[in-house]
Amino acid sequence: MAGRIMYVKPGCPYCEAARGWLRQNGLDWEERDATVNADWKSELFMYSPQGVVPTIVEGGAVTIGHEGKG
Repeated sequence: MAGRIMYVKPGCPYCEAARGWLRQNGLDWEERDATVNADWKSELFMYSPQGVVPTIVEGGAVTIGHEGKG
């Protein structure tokens, strides 16, 4: 398992941009679709109370949203 988890929802253009950025930078991640797993949805809302995707969790750092940079 990667040390980086990205919470996503289908059809999210910001999630796709984050995927591209992670790939471009050679970074590994585990993807969790918050719409298909109740536990993952709960985790997403724990990190992002508004449920914003993508939410990326790595160690103790949480990044909410994606603007094309790290």
